[in-house]
Amino acid sequence: MNFLETLRNIWAIEDLRKRVLFTFALLAVYRLGSHIPTPGVDPVALAEFFKTAGGALGFLDLFSGGALRRLSIFALGIMPYISASIILQLLTVVWPYLEKLSKEGEMGRRKINQYTRYGTIVLSIVQSLGVAFWLKSQPAPGGAPLVPLAVQDWFFGIGFPIMTVLTLTTGTAFVMWLGEQISERGIGNGISLIIFAGIVVNLPHAVFGIAEDVLNGQRNLFAMLALIVFMAAVVAFVVFMERAQRRIPVQYAKRVVGRKVYGGSNTYLPLRVNTAGVIPVIFASSILVIPQTLASMIKTPWAQAIGGQMRVGEPLYYLLQVVGIVFFCYFYTSIVFNPVDTADNMRKYGGFIPGIRPGKKTSDYIDRVLTRITFVGSLYLAAVCILPEFLIAGVHVAQLPFGIGAALDRSLPLWFTEGMGFNFYFGGTSLLIVVGVAMDTIQQIESQLVMRHYDGFMKRGRIRGRRG
Repeated sequence: MNFLETLRNIWAIEDLRKRVLFTFALLAVYRLGSHIPTPGVDPVALAEFFKTAGGALGFLDLFSGGALRRLSIFALGIMPYISASIILQLLTVVWPYLEKLSKEGEMGRRKINQYTRYGTIVLSIVQSLGVAFWLKSQPAPGGAPLVPLAVQDWFFGIGFPIMTVLTLTTGTAFVMWLGEQISERGIGNGISLIIFAGIVVNLPHAVFGIAEDVLNGQRNLFAMLALIVFMAAVVAFVVFMERAQRRIPVQYAKRVVGRKVYGGSNTYLPLRVNTAGVIPVIFASSILVIPQTLASMIKTPWAQAIGGQMRVGEPLYYLLQVVGIVFFCYFYTSIVFNPVDTADNMRKYGGFIPGIRPGKKTSDYIDRVLTRITFVGSLYLAAVCILPEFLIAGVHVAQLPFGIGAALDRSLPLWFTEGMGFNFYFGGTSLLIVVGVAMDTIQQIESQLVMRHYDGFMKRGRIRGRRG
């Protein structure tokens, strides 16, 4: 009942209603553009190709909401913008000019955002040019070219690449503009909501498909109910871990400035268990799909053998995925959080951790605590990403060498080695993105309600986002 009342309150507040409707309108524009095809491509041949394609193409298609599969004008999606943002973050650590800009407040942030936009255009041109030449050289499974020969030869053979670069780059720039408009005039983070919309767009179709399979007797009803309960528990676990923090108590000494007394308060320094967010999962998954993609292009025995070991269900695949996630968790956390700067800022404003001397001792203590909780956060990310894949395909222990695999294959139950056959709509990466974006967006809506003296979504307590 409180939820329905909250929805009525959202509709009653004029400014909040306009923001929500504006957000939905721009997301609808994004989904409409995802169905407008790029000129010059055979849609039938492209659909046949994607039925057998996987690897990096399937991974990129996930973030574009199926636009890459249809090669629409939004085929590149928002990935060039995300890549440019990550590159700028990495350069901030090694380039003094960008490091100085990042510490100049709002003006520095605007300058970095402007560089991010320029980087997005450059990456879009490079990627769309690669897509154009790849389309010209890649035949469909039936032998028909993805781009008709007449289109390939148009304007001395460079007409199609130029048209593809202009179309896809313009589409990416427009999607980037949509995301910025949502962040400024709508509700929630626009870039995150565009990714969110691309992932969940096919959820109703998947739900109806499962319901149809249950009605036709192809799936067991009780097994599906157990699966729903299990996935609800996984979502609750993700919400709990995304909000988990290690709070370090901080005290501020009293300072007398003129006739006023400042400080003397007690607060805490919140360190998130998952400081790196979903970035480590994206990095690790991106690297793991490269051998599979190369193996599909290089038809040699050694390449096929490597590609076979990098498929879902293989022990090497799981091992490299866990190692990659743990590594990128520490790597990205070291970029986005600097214990030395935090300790210096605390000392500058008269703050200290009880029992720890200011300066280097404080930074070492913060770094030690952050290292420990990051290890827990990396194991959490690895578990969430591997669990759906394990339940689908199991672990093919028979591939282990020295006779160990054969012995384990005989002793372990079938559900462990072959999986349970469950087909999850959400993989680990998708689940983390969907849950995190939903938490942040709901928190922003509730903040708007509370600011106007309305109740939130819950009578007791407040919904907090990942950084709340």
